[in-house]
Amino acid sequence: MEERVRVLIIGSGPAGYTAAIYASRANLKPVLYEGIEPGGQLTTTTDVENFPGHPDSVSGPDLMGLMRRQAERFGADIRTGNVTRADLSSRPFHVVIDGEKEIKAETLIIATGATAKYLGLPSETKFRGQGVSACATCDGFFYRKKDVAVVGGGDTACEEATYLASLCRKVYLIVRKPHLRASKAMQQRVFNTPNIEVLFEHNTAEVLGDDSGVTGALLRRNDGSERKIDIAGFFLAIGHHPNTELFAEQLALDAEGYIKVEPGTSKTSVEGVFAAGDVKDPHYRQAITAAASGCVAALDCERFLLQ
Repeated sequence: MEERVRVLIIGSGPAGYTAAIYASRANLKPVLYEGIEPGGQLTTTTDVENFPGHPDSVSGPDLMGLMRRQAERFGADIRTGNVTRADLSSRPFHVVIDGEKEIKAETLIIATGATAKYLGLPSETKFRGQGVSACATCDGFFYRKKDVAVVGGGDTACEEATYLASLCRKVYLIVRKPHLRASKAMQQRVFNTPNIEVLFEHNTAEVLGDDSGVTGALLRRNDGSERKIDIAGFFLAIGHHPNTELFAEQLALDAEGYIKVEPGTSKTSVEGVFAAGDVKDPHYRQAITAAASGCVAALDCERFLLQ
């Protein structure tokens, strides 16, 4: 049976929950579907030390739990479920949850986030969860006093490498270019950490392992020569791709698939559809910027409904 809602929020990270808080306080009775990762990427992190108001840090899952409770306190209807189809060709928008439940939404706030990229090696897929990870802060603990590798040359890779260096015996940073793309401050931190070895102009040819999980990696230098390193953990830090597949043919996206919004707003190319968080932010990807954009989306949505 079809249901009608004024505001439908898709996604449940800092952007989705903040949008729900603001929309609820505006008495818009928002319905939020949490998606396949309730709480978003932050639920896979340990201590969050840069979210204002938490001077002693807060765990990612705890922070998301607090945001969820706050949204529910003001009346947000938060549900488990994944949007499997969305038709934005006319208002109200037609959205299908888990392939069966149908919803007609007057407005839509998309906060579906972004997902970590992998290299695409069969061996990498084989050992995912058995030594291959895309989140150092989630899984680093398992590799205390062991040797690990991080793939990537940007800020995220450098951040993950220095984090792992505080736990692990040795960290290899595998960089395919002859230089790091990271900010000067992050580069300095890497070069000043004695147990990080940067391997410039190297690519991963294969992740090696056995029944116990990852045991090493076969690296190929840009000159064609090969080198094997012994590691217990293999961490990816090569970027993210936005979760916009549902909207690919319906909304204006940039070259990387992020939703385009009018500068200074959350407005997408379709009237009544708003975007918030990492799904439209290829640059910052922080909890605080995602939360702020969730606020913007709810306010834009409220103004749109008042027209």
